[in-house]
Parts: sequence; C-alpha cells; structure tokens
Amino acid sequence: MGTKAQVERKLLCLFILAILPENNPVKLSCAYSGFSSPRAASYEDRVTFLPTGITFKSVTREDTGTYTCMVFEEGGNSYGEVKVKLIVLVPPSKPTVNIPSSATIGNRAVLTCSEQDGSPPSEYTWFKDGIVMPTNPKSTRAFSNSSYVLNPTTGELVFDPLSASDTGEYSCEARNGYGTPMTSNAVRMEAVERNVGVIVAAVLVTLILLGILVFGIWFAYSRGHFDRTKKGTSSKKVIYSQPSARSEGEFKQTSSFLV
Repeated sequence: MGTKAQVERKLLCLFILAILPENNPVKLSCAYSGFSSPRAASYEDRVTFLPTGITFKSVTREDTGTYTCMVFEEGGNSYGEVKVKLIVLVPPSKPTVNIPSSATIGNRAVLTCSEQDGSPPSEYTWFKDGIVMPTNPKSTRAFSNSSYVLNPTTGELVFDPLSASDTGEYSCEARNGYGTPMTSNAVRMEAVERNVGVIVAAVLVTLILLGILVFGIWFAYSRGHFDRTKKGTSSKKVIYSQPSARSEGEFKQTSSFLV
C-alpha cells in the first residue's frame, strides 16, 4: 500500500486553470495511473463523467469555481487529488449607481456603483463631468481641491468632507477584461451650504405647525365649540313716579320703584 505522496505521483492533471466564455463546452481532464477507475460526485445532467475527466456540455457563470479530481486505490486505502480552477468569462452588465442629488458641504457623502453579472468580478472607474477621477485626488490638478477615497474593487466613492467644488455629474464604468466595459447613467450631485439645509428644515417645520393649527381650528368649528348659544336672561323693568303734591301733615308714598 503506497503513501499519499506516492499515490499523488501517479496522478497528473492536464489543466490547472481553465478560462473560457460562457455557454461554451469544456473538458476538465485528469490523467492517472495505478487505479482502476476515478470517483466523482454527480453534477447534474450537463456534466459527463469519463475515466479521464469531466465534460461540461455548456458552462454557465455559476460553474466558476475550483474542482477537485480525486482518485482512490482499490479498497479505498490510498488516494490522490489535484485541484482545477475554472473561470467562466461573462462580460459586465450596465452598472447601477446610488448618488445623492444634494449633499451638505463639510459632511460625508457616499456614492456607490455595482453590477452583478461580470465574471471575473468587475473593477470600477468613476467619472466627474466626463473626466476620469484618479484614485488619489491630489495627483491631478482638476481634483486637487477634493477630499475623497475611491475603491476600484467595491465601486465606493466617499467624500469626507464634501467641498463646493464637488458639485457635478457623476457616472461609473465597470470592466473585467472580457467583453465591452459598461457605463452607468450620469447623475448630478449638488454640494449645498449647511445653512440652506437649516432654512429648508425651518420652513418645513413652520408649514407643519401651520397645518396643525389650521386643522385644529377646523376641527373645533366642526365640533361646534365656537357656536354661541343664546341663553334666556330675565329683564328688569323699572317704573319711577314723580312725587305728587301733598299737604303738610299728610304722609303719602311719594315715589315708587317696581322691579
């Protein structure tokens, strides 16, 4: 019985790395000696297993990955294996961007760009007003007043802090070395002063309060709280009579009040 190192010397993989476009057939070959037959797990109906390897009738982007060729000696006591990496090439799709229409000067602003189809994964390039943005803004005079960090792998563009000169139209491009690079739609971002936001917020708060006040008055009227009910009041009638002439020694009521 041989050791694992001895068994592996009997195994030869003809393809260490396989790269091909999507929807094409491919054979991952694996040559061996000293074994009766290869052992492999089933892999759907698209794959044919042969003594010398496996054949894909048509590969898809989901087939990208690392495959292991394993060969067992009779009785299963010794084995050898070799890994084969398969990369199915898929051109990038049109990337989507998330760009705020306005952001406050002095604050942090995050712009993102991504696409899901490219294989291998795409890298991203950002444009401002049609001009390529360098990874280091200080390396180019056109962007020397900006403070941003650009990540070509994740597609994230972060301004920290945002400056007035960062106002403009932004777009990004995705490329992975296969097919045609794809560019997103351009979106304009305005860098606004901080007090503008405060004024807008104050106006909104005022309008909300005014709306609440108007609603309160309307609600009170609809409930009849402002109606004045006429209550009956007792009227008082006063009759005054002038004193009449009387003779001395006579006592008479000279005036009277009627209430």
